Amino acid sequence: MPRRYKSKLSPSKKGNRQNKFISSDLSANPAYRNILTLTLILLAIGLIAVADVSAPLALRQFSDKFYFVKQQLVWSVIGLTGLFVLSNLDYRFWSRLAVPIFFLNVLLLVLVLIPGIGPSILGAKRWIYIGGLHFQPSELIKFSVAIYMAKLAEEKKQVLAYFIPLGLVGLLLMLEPDLGTTIVVVMIAMSQIFIAGINILHFVGASVLGILISFVLIITSSYRRERLMTYLQQTNDPLGKGYHIRQILIALGSGGMFGVGLGQSRQKYLFVPETATDSIFAIIAEEVGFIGALVIIIIFLLFVIRSIQVALHTSDVFGKVLAIGIVSWIGGQVILNISSMVALVPLTGIPLPLISYGGSSLISILVAIGILLNIAKNAD
Repeated sequence: MPRRYKSKLSPSKKGNRQNKFISSDLSANPAYRNILTLTLILLAIGLIAVADVSAPLALRQFSDKFYFVKQQLVWSVIGLTGLFVLSNLDYRFWSRLAVPIFFLNVLLLVLVLIPGIGPSILGAKRWIYIGGLHFQPSELIKFSVAIYMAKLAEEKKQVLAYFIPLGLVGLLLMLEPDLGTTIVVVMIAMSQIFIAGINILHFVGASVLGILISFVLIITSSYRRERLMTYLQQTNDPLGKGYHIRQILIALGSGGMFGVGLGQSRQKYLFVPETATDSIFAIIAEEVGFIGALVIIIIFLLFVIRSIQVALHTSDVFGKVLAIGIVSWIGGQVILNISSMVALVPLTGIPLPLISYGGSSLISILVAIGILLNIAKNAD
């Protein structure tokens, strides 16, 4: 049975605390200030990196070397607007919308599989095109799962109430197919389920079952099996299946300790695929070296630690579980992206939060951080 959380604050004290943290004096709330500062630093690094690494491809495709960074800047403004608005909106508001938002996004995952609505790009159906608007429902489902699991924890639901919707989302994502996003969604949900306090035997059993299902999905899918074999045999077929990871490793090796210099990357000249999105960390590491790359990792680590502290100091069940979901989402993507860049895990196609090019990912993460900031305002 789930542990039952009780707020340590009386309603009047809660109101006083909320009013205190909604004040404009951010120095009174170091958690808010630290998370916001780290977010802005990472966003600035991302804009500089996108402007740098995307220039060759943008010049070739659009005759404008700033094409991609101009788009990223627009998305950043939209995302930051959402961040500041939601940082001032009581996070408990999302508890009332958790169920409709979740099932709406499940519907979008179904629509993306329908021919004519979800176009097939490189063998995968992950986008929805409506007029001039296109977006990835798989990015939105991360947020939906986070608030839905927090809602279930708040209502003290039984174990199956968590795993049945998670299994449904995982199935729809694998039909796209999108193994990387599936892994992130499972990381979000499992961290929230654990913190919600379900029976540890149920948690361990579900984890083992998930690992077995993942293994079956890998060995029964030719493209996933080939990706795994490429990872295990990285030196084979350097101009074919092993080309991507080989070029990434060349970029990392070229950077050495201090890098070749900002803007001086050679691998960004269309040698490394997806330079501005999934592989952006490799080009950054080439230009700023091991030391610069380590600084970026430390900034992400500080962000994760500060966010976890916010969750631990939140007595409200919904806020605590939601905060854990958001930090697991961002931290999980960082781990998967960087691990794939240094060949610790197979390439997953997961963007680096706040740094990789892409509107759906950037806006959704900034919006989620806005909610996290509001939770920080109300933390004990």
